[in-house]
Amino acid sequence: MALKSGSFATFLIVCRESIQSSYNLHHKPIFINLTTSNTSPKTPKLTIKPATCFFLGIIFSLFPYDYPILWSTIPTPESHFDYLEAHLKFLHASPPLIPRILHIVIFLGLAGLVAKLYKPSESNMLFDGASLVLYMCGVTVYIANIVKGLRLASAGQYGNALASTPEERDQILGREDSLKVLSASNTILALVLVGILVLQAGQWYAERKDDQEAERFAKGKKSDEVEGEVAAVKGKNGSKKKN
Repeated sequence: MALKSGSFATFLIVCRESIQSSYNLHHKPIFINLTTSNTSPKTPKLTIKPATCFFLGIIFSLFPYDYPILWSTIPTPESHFDYLEAHLKFLHASPPLIPRILHIVIFLGLAGLVAKLYKPSESNMLFDGASLVLYMCGVTVYIANIVKGLRLASAGQYGNALASTPEERDQILGREDSLKVLSASNTILALVLVGILVLQAGQWYAERKDDQEAERFAKGKKSDEVEGEVAAVKGKNGSKKKN
């Protein structure tokens, strides 16, 4: 009777060990895939790049006005400043729906960057953190220079017309200088937005390389386990032949 109880206890121990080893063998690859895969949400990514490209398209539409002022070697004629000022007045007098759409897109891009920094990884801290800094620089340029320049162009008052004291007349920019500052702000904003796209592309490339390395590591580990099992089976067969 003691022999039977001992045999039953040994049977339970062996079954428990075999079940535990089988559970680890089947669930270990799943654990590796979950830890090495890219689990960052895709929704913020769908708002950052379209918003950035949207702003670049707006700036590109202003490039025909900005190029003769900033980059052309030929002196800019006075008529070109008249064209630019008329265009800026038309933009500033657009219906309220237009600036609302613009501000919604600005908010979506900012919300996407902030959402990607929720529980960030090392990749998010480097690339998305730098993208957020550049994005806030672009928002600052938009508020401080572009919005102010549009208001001045719409009012048609520059330099001496805005000076309240004689000392301020030398400090406030005139018409041509104000329009040049506005064109330069568009160029700065374009460089900032291109920098955001470069950082996002770099993040995609780095994550792609990490996924490839993780997949290669998982395949190598799996092949090592298979080779170990084959070697164990060969060892058992060899010991049986010797017996």
